[in-house]
Amino acid sequence: MQAENLTGGQELLCINTEKVYDWILNEATFDLSLADLELPVNPATGAQLECDDIDIDTVTCAVAPTAVDPIVILDRVDQQFVIDGAQVTLQLVNIRKNFEVTIFVDLIPELGGATVEVGTAEFTRCEQVILCAPEGTDVNVTYTDLDCFVCTAICDPTTTATPDELDVTVTVRLCQSIQSVFDVTLEIVADFCQPRDILPIPPCPAPTIPPQCPVIFPSNNTVSGDKC
Repeated sequence: MQAENLTGGQELLCINTEKVYDWILNEATFDLSLADLELPVNPATGAQLECDDIDIDTVTCAVAPTAVDPIVILDRVDQQFVIDGAQVTLQLVNIRKNFEVTIFVDLIPELGGATVEVGTAEFTRCEQVILCAPEGTDVNVTYTDLDCFVCTAICDPTTTATPDELDVTVTVRLCQSIQSVFDVTLEIVADFCQPRDILPIPPCPAPTIPPQCPVIFPSNNTVSGDKC
């Protein structure tokens, strides 16, 4: 049953929302060098892993923003630009982005071939963007894609007193949406939203009979009076 209109027509409404002052999409690629990552212990046996225990061709990575301060707007500086013959004031925005990358490797088949985590390292990258982002606006950075792959991986045997170490170079690629926004209250003419129809719960299915094979059973040459 369709719900009835809440107002019966349009009304003048005030709503709180965000005004987008500026919006850009861009992408970036950068390389990281992670050196001296100590090999962990074998989670199955508790023994310290060595270079011969891992498949160096299976080193992989995962990248994610840090849980604390993933995006920091350092500052913004007014810059004068001439666009379409008109002089405008925009802002050079300095952004610091914090990430963490985690390295994984597979054990050799003789040790079960399980994937183990080698270690996690934090890193920082900074960039500058030109935005209409005057003081008072917020700059929001959203990652639409964030991924990495291992470019090189080398395992270095060490002395018996210290664990063997992994040296890895990682390439990180990100796609991002950057907006400058400000909270505003708008006056618009609109209808109130209506609830959708309630979806019916599917009924219980009827009993079904499995397909039969009358060509092979019962046999057509059964003796009269025989029962199967």
